[in-house]
Amino acid sequence: MSLHPSLQTYADAWTHSVEAISELVTPLAEGEWSRATPCPGWSVRDIVSHVIGADCEMLGDPRPIHTLPRDLYHVQTETQRYHEVQVDVRRHHTAPEMVSELEYTIIRRSRQIRNETRAPSALVRGPRAVEETLEFAMRRRAFDIWVHEQDLRRALGKPGNLDAPGAYVTRDMLLAVLPKVVAKDAGAPANSAVVFDIHGPVEFLRTVRVDADGKGTIDGAPSLGPAATLATDWETYVRLSCGRVTPEAVADHIKIEGDTDLAAAILRSMAVTP
Repeated sequence: MSLHPSLQTYADAWTHSVEAISELVTPLAEGEWSRATPCPGWSVRDIVSHVIGADCEMLGDPRPIHTLPRDLYHVQTETQRYHEVQVDVRRHHTAPEMVSELEYTIIRRSRQIRNETRAPSALVRGPRAVEETLEFAMRRRAFDIWVHEQDLRRALGKPGNLDAPGAYVTRDMLLAVLPKVVAKDAGAPANSAVVFDIHGPVEFLRTVRVDADGKGTIDGAPSLGPAATLATDWETYVRLSCGRVTPEAVADHIKIEGDTDLAAAILRSMAVTP
């Protein structure tokens, strides 16, 4: 047996992004590792530390025993505290140490993926010791690492890979939660529809429909009379959905038609990452 076919997409996406990250950071000078990124509170070094730590946990390595400082003001939730441990424990590592650990982790994780024989439905240990399926864990990993690749690219001024394999995993992950964003978080009225028109390297048109009970669903059919239509480019959509930017900061990249108050509520609710 080898890797199940339904997992190959996520394995390929992870491989593409992690190799891109390695190429981005290997030549960096020591000072460049401290550059701020769009990920709140995290530098280039911090994001690479997160990548290393997350894949070490996928490998089954024990988590570091480490107490976080009290002055990390960007850490507000238990999920953020969980992820911050792997980051803070590496904050004083040098550039060569970071590159070396990243490369070793990539080798180990690549070998694990090549030799993976478990079924997609197999339960594995997820963050905070919550059990989840192997398929969900690999999908989330592909999503997470592509988003962080984009964080690094923006911090280092090296755009690219907006249509990489991980971009399509990210699209599907973000679309899956869009009905909740519109119907529950933004409070779209019953029996309404909201259209999202996204252009750029990854293009799609989706309609979120809210039924009489206030439940949202999503499909690819256009709506003849939507309550609101939001049009923007793929990169802006990702940045909003991943909490990297406020709606006000990218207002000139967003076109709104219809109910502007509803559109504003949706934009305020779009950030769905921890």
